[in-house]
Amino acid sequence: MVAEVGLLDRLARRVEDYRFTLRLGEKGRVASVGDGIAWVYGLPSAAAEEILHFEDGSRGMVFELQKERLGVILLDPEANVASGSLVSHTGERLEIGVGDGLLGRVVDPLGKPLDAMPPYDADGFSPLEGASPPIVARDFVNRPLYTGAKVVDTLIPIGRGQRQLIIGDSGTGKTSLALDTVVAQAGQGVKCVYVMIGQKRSEAALVIDLLRRHGALAYTTVVVGEATATPGMKYLAPFAGCAIAEGWMRRGEDTLVIYDDLTTHARAYRELSLLMHRPPGREAYPGDIFYLHARLLERSTRLSPDHGGGSLTALPLVETEEGEIAAYIPTNLISITDGQIYLDRRLFAAGILPAVDVPLSVSRIGGKAQHPRIREEASRMKLDYLQFLELEVFTRFGTKLEAGTEVKIRRGRLLREILKQERLNPLPATFHLAWMIAFNTGLLDAFEPNTLPDALQKILAGLEHVPLPLDTGRDEWLVRLKNWLDDVP
Repeated sequence: MVAEVGLLDRLARRVEDYRFTLRLGEKGRVASVGDGIAWVYGLPSAAAEEILHFEDGSRGMVFELQKERLGVILLDPEANVASGSLVSHTGERLEIGVGDGLLGRVVDPLGKPLDAMPPYDADGFSPLEGASPPIVARDFVNRPLYTGAKVVDTLIPIGRGQRQLIIGDSGTGKTSLALDTVVAQAGQGVKCVYVMIGQKRSEAALVIDLLRRHGALAYTTVVVGEATATPGMKYLAPFAGCAIAEGWMRRGEDTLVIYDDLTTHARAYRELSLLMHRPPGREAYPGDIFYLHARLLERSTRLSPDHGGGSLTALPLVETEEGEIAAYIPTNLISITDGQIYLDRRLFAAGILPAVDVPLSVSRIGGKAQHPRIREEASRMKLDYLQFLELEVFTRFGTKLEAGTEVKIRRGRLLREILKQERLNPLPATFHLAWMIAFNTGLLDAFEPNTLPDALQKILAGLEHVPLPLDTGRDEWLVRLKNWLDDVP
């Protein structure tokens, strides 16, 4: 009752103080509409990325500023905007609702539900186009983000807050590796956002169904800018996913964003820019194509404890053609990110899965985030593996090899067999440490490739029966490993 009285008093004062005054405003008109965009004239004070209201109640976002007119992205596909419609300012920026209400939901780049469920309850709103955190708000990447993949977690490790590119030809397992990483976050305290850009509805349904069947949708939000969407919606999709993840990061939580994929995003941006009559540059991309992805990925970081201590890890996917890693968009993204995981078509065809090309893959800061015990065991493993790959080339010519070289080649082939892994089978960090100790101490040397899977399965079963923490001493690990491997025939 007291609140109602207060409200009435405020309304009464407002009516009492109301005076007729001259108010200046701008009204524009739509010049033309098509392909998800509109050209508007008559709003000289409009700002870039400002939201405009059309006469029919729909919205648009200013994308292109020209001397006489504005290029506007239409945000409501069902809009009834026509030539001559009135347009007005709002002074607002495009935002999306964030919070735990998004977990398990499938939304479009504007936050509208696509899963036939009611609108979600947002804890707040985050701008799609926001500034990246300043240097003083950032901290070092020093905690690991486990993908569950043996080859990644040991030889190409990723830290929370890192930007790691997944690159390769079409059909080499990029999406599979990204989905495995999301599935591996169960129980890790990491909330995930999976952004699908320009994919068919059937492909999006498969991804969502897979996440649901493996229990990963409970801690994941899926943002879909499907193939039939306008170029504007596909352009906004990764920024929407980033804004959702930032909402959790600012609350001090760890998040992971998958951008699947940025090649399609670059093409959508090129299409949108050409529609807006922007001058084309190399391969018809606009001149700011590098800035487009730099400003997106720069928002991934780990915040300092004074700013909540949350992190946003980004795994952008990019497609190459015929293995051309030096193409325009891939090289741009390689220079922006903190490393790349390169998937090779020949390895995929040979059945070496995941088809990670270790020599062309690198993680520039992930090693700092590895657990000290895993880093210690993996310290020389990548170098030894690279030497093995070089030496193996000579065996193709029937060259007689000295004994030491033969041992290196045999152990390299053994390691290659160990690194093979089935899809959707994430493995814990303790298992990675266990097999590395067994490999480095020669406990696995006696096994042939056909008996090696049984030995690894024995180690995994032993760990599930008697868990050992990562900090356990190496001697105790060796005692347990010998007991487990003695039972393997």
